[in-house]
Amino acid sequence: MSDQPQFKKAFPYKKDVLALPTKDLETSCLWYCEHFGMTEVERFDQPVATVILERDGTKLGLAVNGGDPEQDGAAILVSNIRALKDEFNGNGLDIGELRIDEQDGQKFKVFFVVAADGLCFYFHEPINKES
Repeated sequence: MSDQPQFKKAFPYKKDVLALPTKDLETSCLWYCEHFGMTEVERFDQPVATVILERDGTKLGLAVNGGDPEQDGAAILVSNIRALKDEFNGNGLDIGELRIDEQDGQKFKVFFVVAADGLCFYFHEPINKES
């Protein structure tokens, strides 16, 4: 198992993790590459301007689709959340303290990031019962 933090899977808050709304595709794309360590892997103009970003095989899409970024986002399952928090802090983000959430009897270490375009991201990692 790698000690490097990894994105494992993304889940949308609303409809589609590959069509998260943004108003400025270029600015948002640069921000996610710089702060989240993502890479642009695809871009298209139809039916709306969209860019697909990827990290560790997990994809997020940003689209100029008329949606309100401040009302959307994604939950991202990660490994080594503490190292990811440190990485993000080093990339210029001010991340608050980790907290513990519980859902359906499972506990998670979590933190939130509100991106420059207003999208909210919930980064989470399951806590093993033996830890």
